[in-house]
Amino acid sequence: MTTKQQDQNFVEMVVREIVDHPDDVKVDRTVDDRGVLLSLSINPEDMGKVIGKEGKTAEALRTLLRIVGSKNNARVNLKILEPEGQNGKPEPKREPEAIEEAKSEDPIIQDDQPLEEEENATEII
Repeated sequence: MTTKQQDQNFVEMVVREIVDHPDDVKVDRTVDDRGVLLSLSINPEDMGKVIGKEGKTAEALRTLLRIVGSKNNARVNLKILEPEGQNGKPEPKREPEAIEEAKSEDPIIQDDQPLEEEENATEII
């Protein structure tokens, strides 16, 4: 293992121990003029475990990565890739009939109501 891959292997090892689906853990490593970027993709069901309460687990992982990077004179950043939609599921599409039904039930949204006459309106000063 080269020193350039230590950060990537470190993240894979730690995250695999945290999650319920270790086979779905994948870390891509890219290097540019700003440093090393590790992009972590995991099973959507494991997102909460990797992020932790109030982001504490992700913050701790990033702190440890800074230490690993400093040993190799590199700036290492971690990006946790979010799954599509909420909880990894695509958002449900609303049918046009459901939208029209909601409009008819809500008096504020109804299009066919006449505007108030000016003589009935009160002036606010």
